[in-house]
Amino acid sequence: MQPTIYDVAKKAGVSIATVSKVINNNGRIGKETRKKVLKIMEELNYQPSVLASALTGKRTETIGVLIPDLTNPFFAEITASMEERAHERGFSVVICSTKDSEEKEAKYISLLLRKKVDGCILASRFKQVGLIENMVKQGIPVALTSQDIPALNLNTVSVDDYKGGYKATAYLGSLGHKKIAMIAEKNVRSSHERIKGYVDAMIEMDLPFDDTLIREVEPTVTGGEQATEELLSLKEPPTAIFAGNEILAIGVSRAARSFQLDIPNDFSVIGFDNTLLATICDPPLTTIAQPIEQIGKQIVDILISEINGELGNKQRIMLPPELVIRKSTKELSIGKRLDEG
Repeated sequence: MQPTIYDVAKKAGVSIATVSKVINNNGRIGKETRKKVLKIMEELNYQPSVLASALTGKRTETIGVLIPDLTNPFFAEITASMEERAHERGFSVVICSTKDSEEKEAKYISLLLRKKVDGCILASRFKQVGLIENMVKQGIPVALTSQDIPALNLNTVSVDDYKGGYKATAYLGSLGHKKIAMIAEKNVRSSHERIKGYVDAMIEMDLPFDDTLIREVEPTVTGGEQATEELLSLKEPPTAIFAGNEILAIGVSRAARSFQLDIPNDFSVIGFDNTLLATICDPPLTTIAQPIEQIGKQIVDILISEINGELGNKQRIMLPPELVIRKSTKELSIGKRLDEG
């Protein structure tokens, strides 16, 4: 027979309420008492029933996390950071990968509501604002990361995408590149901000710019590769490309090599995110780094503060990006500069 909360309380010599407070990590419990109760729970192999807590309206100490694509290194790394932080704070995480499907968004939100999660984190590209509004109306804390929905008053932690786009382009310009193209993920707010930064940097450096140098594609290696092939086939092709994420940057590199261009001697490429992928590709990728671990931890802390009723006004936090220089970019040779001029 499975041990119950009554068995734990009896053996520990405390009340059921005290055991409940230890399980839910709330209330004022002495350090030694908490330690004693946890030890008895371990000895008895007692597992609190999350379902029972949900049915009685109690907290489940569970957070739902919805991401668009778990195979994308950025989302994999930020989810790992969120899970680690939640674990440190005594919460479990239910991870749902929507693959940009509205059907899956609705399915997983319904699932999380049935499981009575204490709050939800939505990580970029979530399409159905109505579902978010419904959760908020039900009193479920919701936080956003790597996206912002200005129409909704929600806690948000993201990177300054505009500044990142500007930094990437300005760096390529400082290396002597004049024909700089950009490939971005389509239909995403963060991409639009990165494009704005790219455009403003090009204008401020007085570099030749037109819309044909910008391509918006699906966030895949193939998308990056095909867009690069189109750009390199122009009458005056670019000598450098700013890729809106590192998966696209891999596609850029593949296409450049198919045109017999050596990276970085003949052609420069810069990415965005600074995931593990940037360090293991050949050559290692110069990129705009997002503080991925910090974003993951901070969004969890903010959500838990709201769950605990400790948060006043909603917070919109924007963290600065950083340029990380590796070996996929190089100063343009004098000969190529004269050709461009």
